[in-house]
Amino acid sequence: MKVVILAGGYGTRISEESHLKPKPMIEIGDKPILWHIMKIYSHYGYNDFIICCGYKHYVIKEWFADYYLHNSDIMFDFTKDNKMTLLNTEAVEPWKVTLVDTGLNTMTGGRVKRIQKYVGNEPFMLTYGDGVADINIAELVKFHQSHGKIATITTVNVGQKFGVIEMDSNNSIKAFREKSDSDGSVINGGFMVFQPQIFDYIEGDSTVFERAPLEAMANLGELKGYKHDGFWHCMDTQRDKQNLEAMWAAGKAPWKMWDN
Repeated sequence: MKVVILAGGYGTRISEESHLKPKPMIEIGDKPILWHIMKIYSHYGYNDFIICCGYKHYVIKEWFADYYLHNSDIMFDFTKDNKMTLLNTEAVEPWKVTLVDTGLNTMTGGRVKRIQKYVGNEPFMLTYGDGVADINIAELVKFHQSHGKIATITTVNVGQKFGVIEMDSNNSIKAFREKSDSDGSVINGGFMVFQPQIFDYIEGDSTVFERAPLEAMANLGELKGYKHDGFWHCMDTQRDKQNLEAMWAAGKAPWKMWDN
């Protein structure tokens, strides 16, 4: 199953750094948050990634192009036709990464629509390029396969101002609405799974994925919520980045499951 990651937005709320690079390339420790997200999926055996690029897409492409260079000891021998030899490397990721320029101003739904030909006629996973969690991806996929619906989104309960989800006792999502300060409802935390029929509900570049497509799924009874009660954190602001940096530096990053 392929993993699609949305990485094309401007990241205006963390403009202190996003004026230089796409938000998914802002680092936690010495690696972009995009790398951390990919490591979560890879931990569960999902290594085929499609990255929906947009704003400063070349930064993402160049980072992957130089991945071996940045994670290896290298000898340059200028006496032998400028030969470069990798002496050892830490770049041992079993990844296949497809980087797609999905446009500068394309909405989230439009970005997903543009990578349809790379996904093909098969289920796929989708998440945002700015959120990490200690989510069990294997259990998420198992849940999606068990209910037979078109769409699954991971729901998390956090005290932040995002649009919230109304969900019934059967985990069917009924509606979306704005979140108030005192609201205890859940939000869409990303880490989604879809059948390929979802593409039929995306009209084009101007489609906001979280609006018409997901609302249509909810109205049709085709959207289920996977409840994640563990750690989840998005990097929406500079303060969020600092919080994540502190966890990583202290060796207490809950999403770092790959070394456990």
